[in-house]
Amino acid sequence: MRAIRAPTRLVALDVGGRVSYSCHSDGDATLYVGDCREVLAGLPEGSARTCVTSPPYWGLRDYGHPDQLGAERTPDEYVANLVEVFREVRRVLRPDGTLWLNLGDSYINAKGAAHGVDPKQGARRFGVRVVDMPPPPGLKRKDLVGMPWRVAFALQADGWWLRSDIIWAKPNAMPESVTDRPTKAHEYVFLLAKSERYFYDADAVKEAAKKGHAGSKFHTGKTAEHQLRRASDKPRKDDGNRNARSVWSIATQPSGIEHFAMMPPELAQRCILAGSARGDTVLDPFSGAGTTGLVAMEHGRRYLGVELNPRYADLSVERWSRVQRTLFAAGAGR
Repeated sequence: MRAIRAPTRLVALDVGGRVSYSCHSDGDATLYVGDCREVLAGLPEGSARTCVTSPPYWGLRDYGHPDQLGAERTPDEYVANLVEVFREVRRVLRPDGTLWLNLGDSYINAKGAAHGVDPKQGARRFGVRVVDMPPPPGLKRKDLVGMPWRVAFALQADGWWLRSDIIWAKPNAMPESVTDRPTKAHEYVFLLAKSERYFYDADAVKEAAKKGHAGSKFHTGKTAEHQLRRASDKPRKDDGNRNARSVWSIATQPSGIEHFAMMPPELAQRCILAGSARGDTVLDPFSGAGTTGLVAMEHGRRYLGVELNPRYADLSVERWSRVQRTLFAAGAGR
């Protein structure tokens, strides 16, 4: 792990004759403060190797900005806005680039708003946005919206290669007061690619093989039936590991940081290691509290982030600075 240099604030940038967004930068990390749609449009084509991000989920939380995504009145509006954002992300990615997209789902409640919205409990729900509207067309009270798949299929139709749906299983999922369905304990991470052939470092995210798999003569990457037909007397190299599976059990982590929904560092790490190499640039157009940037820099990547809320951008820089001081202190103590 290398030292992290926390970005310092630069002057506001002039876009089209007006001050549009500001920037923190130190060479290894650049964090723009502004609307990601506007910032992405000004970034050069092919400037990032991978994008690891978690946009605001539809109808669940208020992040304190009038231009935030997730506050759209219908699922279709939300999907259309994300397609627009990720169309620009695709342009900014290299031809062999990938997108790792984390999305959660929601339910329609009695008022037609997303799951968790309750005007009687607003004070207890730490910033959940109250949306009092009729159910959107095609949805009924208590319906699961299916938002992650709506977005994934829309991105596929817009030109992305949809390569994998990864289940982020939460062993410490938040309890729910429901008795007519299972408690929600997972979210999705979609792996999408800009091109048919793309960068993917399978070795960086290999898992320990389960008992009974070691010493197999099967060839890596084949289906079980095909392996049985192709098995030979020549054993393959076996290091005790196997290709990563599509279910990742990762606990959520308390951070002590004023942010509603932080991505666990381990989740960001798996995506970054699989989607990039040292020295590559990792993009996050919804930077939030800066977890993707922190993990990217810890693993020798450059970071390019965008955050709409200046408070969260300042929070990210302060967070990176604390890690920097910790690393320096640890180095001095050796």
